[in-house]
Amino acid sequence: MNAEELRALQAPLKQSYRDDASTALVKARAEGSLDPSDIAIEVDAWHGKVTAGLHPAGGGTGKLACSADMLLEALVGCAGVTLRAVATAMGVTVRGGKVIAEGTWDARGTLGVDKTAPVGLTDISLTFDVDCDADKAKLERMVQTTERYCVILQTLKHPPTIDFKVA
Repeated sequence: MNAEELRALQAPLKQSYRDDASTALVKARAEGSLDPSDIAIEVDAWHGKVTAGLHPAGGGTGKLACSADMLLEALVGCAGVTLRAVATAMGVTVRGGKVIAEGTWDARGTLGVDKTAPVGLTDISLTFDVDCDADKAKLERMVQTTERYCVILQTLKHPPTIDFKVA
């Protein structure tokens, strides 16, 4: 896909969103089924089911998906797609490359060993290693634009209000 094709594809969507902002609100949803025989949950993913369980640092075997890794995978997916769309819109040819997300979490916080230790990923880094025809300045603009429009990255940078319910 080139820039002209991308613009043609997105133009009617953008016009619809300008005309009626409510049409731009996209509901996202995830669901999983608790495993009654293990400390795990089977998550319905777009390509099938993924079973998430305890990380080895929390007592797991390492055979089940780690939810922290899943979060970073979502970040990589979103940042990669956004970067490709930005590159396409800017007319940059991308020959390949990688997007790498890394983060650290402190098992002491998760296991309640140290009440002052944080619970959750901290110090997330996102690295773009892109093989493209853009010079350094243009590549930096591409990454800055990706940062601005990546849904998952912006969600992490500006956490939403989360409502907890019991069904």
